[in-house]
Amino acid sequence: PVFGYRFFLEPTFLLKSRFILGARGIIHNAYTTMKGHPFVLRRWDVDFLVLPMKYLEEVRLIAPSKLSSKGAQTGNLAPEYTSMQFLYHSNLHLDVLKKKLTPELYTYVDKAKEELVYGWERDLPHTDADYFCFNSIEWTPVPIEHLLRMLVARMTAKVFMGAPTCRDPDWLRISIDFSVDLFTTAFTIKMFPPWLYGVVARLVPARYRTFQQLKTGRRIVGELTQRHHLVQEKRRRGEMVEEEEEEEDTLLNWMLDHGTPSEVEVHEMGARQCVLTLASIHTTASNVSNMLYDLCTYPEWFSELRAEVLTIAEQLGGPPGQEHPPVSAKEWCSRLDKLDSFFVESQRHSPVLLLNPQRLAYQDIILKDGTLIPKGSRLAFANHEHSMDPTVYPNPQSFDPMRSYRKRMSHPDQRDRHKAGMTHPDNLAFGYGNQACAGRQFAVAEIKLIMARLLYDFEFEFPADQNARGRPRTLHINENCFTDQEARLLMRRRVRGRGREV
Repeated sequence: PVFGYRFFLEPTFLLKSRFILGARGIIHNAYTTMKGHPFVLRRWDVDFLVLPMKYLEEVRLIAPSKLSSKGAQTGNLAPEYTSMQFLYHSNLHLDVLKKKLTPELYTYVDKAKEELVYGWERDLPHTDADYFCFNSIEWTPVPIEHLLRMLVARMTAKVFMGAPTCRDPDWLRISIDFSVDLFTTAFTIKMFPPWLYGVVARLVPARYRTFQQLKTGRRIVGELTQRHHLVQEKRRRGEMVEEEEEEEDTLLNWMLDHGTPSEVEVHEMGARQCVLTLASIHTTASNVSNMLYDLCTYPEWFSELRAEVLTIAEQLGGPPGQEHPPVSAKEWCSRLDKLDSFFVESQRHSPVLLLNPQRLAYQDIILKDGTLIPKGSRLAFANHEHSMDPTVYPNPQSFDPMRSYRKRMSHPDQRDRHKAGMTHPDNLAFGYGNQACAGRQFAVAEIKLIMARLLYDFEFEFPADQNARGRPRTLHINENCFTDQEARLLMRRRVRGRGREV
């Protein structure tokens, strides 16, 4: 059944309109009312067939050629009007994450850690009209999301594109702005009937910004591609490659070496690099923001997490990136057990998506109990409602940052389970099965390094006016959750011996 109509003759367009900003309430009511049974939710541009969790394992085993996560995600981008059609027929952006990034995870996390150090003293926002002093011991209001997006953009670009592109202002600007403009373009187009898409697309300002960003991205990728081919040609001819010509081990170079002729063509490869920023920067920055908001809401946890960070820093010879002698990021990430647990709980309360995982049906599918998934259907699971279900998590409304930590410490067999980035039927933040987020382990490592360094160097609290309102609002647009981009936190550098903490 279709869920959400307020009365029998309510026009469908009213239901779809309410879903835009009221999806969370509609999904909650549907999950509570229809628990254990499929139901349909109506987004403005598509209907979701939401299945109960009893079907999760069966859906997990269905091949991507029949039920596709990539197809669902690509469809959200209005690909025919944003130059994203290539995503339907190419898996290169997924292959590089599964076959290169994840198997060599900490080789690349170490590269990202280097860039975190570089950006640390450069990306803190300016205040007092002119300059924010990195060593300030006074409370300073900081638009935290802006700071975090730039840090994550630098770290991600170091891994995907290498130096000097990871410090190129044009590329960093694309990394931060492309996602916003692409989402705005697709969302606006899909607010109209399909027969008007072509007309509306020509009138959307964000679409022209998107195309300009794609043009700049293709120029940058084209220069890197040309350099890569010249070096490869020299090696094929047996010529010596000069030291200044040597290339970094980047994910872009792997894609250039393993892609098909059409995939490595600059027009498509440039767009692919822009798309890879879509999932790698804003979601990671938002997760860190939510953790900081949760800490400011429950400040008693600052001392607990900071003590863990300080203990590890003492063992390793300094904070992330400043250890003497240098150590691998793996040493940090593998020891931050309490911070890991805090992230899992923060993500449970503040997901990026309210409906995840999602699938697009490429053919009719009949499940074992006879349930039909028609071709073209958009399939989804109510992940957030499931994670707030008291039959799944005891006292689900309470913020209990050590839930996962206690589970891991309960028995030696559980020590390597219940970690951030691990998919589980009760933790669907990154999806589930072999179509789950392919870059999730890298994202978790970035989050841990950034949080560890923030806790080591700074104190945080809400501004006085924010304290009165509570944590910054989360904006829900359809099933998407967005942190407040302009929210500010008060920051000051930690000083040992200040009194209340060292």
